[in-house]
Amino acid sequence: MPTLIRFVVFLAFLAALVFGSMVALTVFVEPTPREMTERIPARDLFGNNT
Repeated sequence: MPTLIRFVVFLAFLAALVFGSMVALTVFVEPTPREMTERIPARDLFGNNT
């Protein structure tokens, strides 16, 4: 039983570590917005009518 409790505590610690790193990413990393354009050929817009 102590081994099971130790394993569950270890898993909880890993989950808290992952959760904390995700929170840190959302708080400290600021994305830089930029304009994006992509050319689409006219043949792709109208499809094949043949």
